[in-house]
Amino acid sequence: MSYAVPENPTDVTPADLEVLAEQLQRKARGVVGIAARCVCGRPLVARTLPRLPDGTPFPTTYYLTHPGAVAAASTLETRGVMKAMTDRLQEDEELAAAYRAAHESYLADRAELGHVDEIDGISAGGMPTRVKCLHVLMAHALARPGVNPLGEETLALAAPMWSRDRCTC
Repeated sequence: MSYAVPENPTDVTPADLEVLAEQLQRKARGVVGIAARCVCGRPLVARTLPRLPDGTPFPTTYYLTHPGAVAAASTLETRGVMKAMTDRLQEDEELAAAYRAAHESYLADRAELGHVDEIDGISAGGMPTRVKCLHVLMAHALARPGVNPLGEETLALAAPMWSRDRCTC
């Protein structure tokens, strides 16, 4: 399939939904935009509704979809990166404050899409006090560069395996 980047890179097109289904190996649900794209134009991060079409609350506004990025995040998780980051949050007040600000930013971004009582105040990835999912942190950093310090750190750690600057589609 040939691929053209939409005029507005955040728009989601039928072609994007096909790519997402290929990447996820299932139909994507609740997608309202593409929050980040590969340098070739294909989706890296889907922006999803806070309530899926079947009624399920879904706190993951930014969903990492690119297989190479997903694999890199998984590899880092197996190496104990989440525990080390969580430990640093307990020791580094400046990092903890920046991570709390990332949590608030995430909540504000989700609020633009609607309010769901069941997930009120809950962002994703363990924010604001711990790290429980590097996939979410990478997706957040790709969608909103400079907002999530641990997401940016995860992208840097992933760079030998996968990088947003290099197409591996």
